[in-house]
Amino acid sequence: MPDRITDDIRAILGDYGRLAVEVKSLADQSNLYEAGLTSHASVTLMLALEERFNIEFPDRMLRRGAFASIATIRASLEELIGAGA
Repeated sequence: MPDRITDDIRAILGDYGRLAVEVKSLADQSNLYEAGLTSHASVTLMLALEERFNIEFPDRMLRRGAFASIATIRASLEELIGAGA
């Protein structure tokens, strides 16, 4: 399941992240803000993730660090998907 989640995150990031680099060139731990993710793009990314995974990010996760890397996004999604299961 984590591989599918990561693939989906990467696809959504490619569509909505407006990064300065190709998503495929990033490691899971790469800093997305250093790769060009803006605050505005992170909101769009969050909304696309919520729609794709049918979840809602709680207020406690609405912080810059939650979207800092593919790995942190995946950890948040796994927590929310697990909580909803």
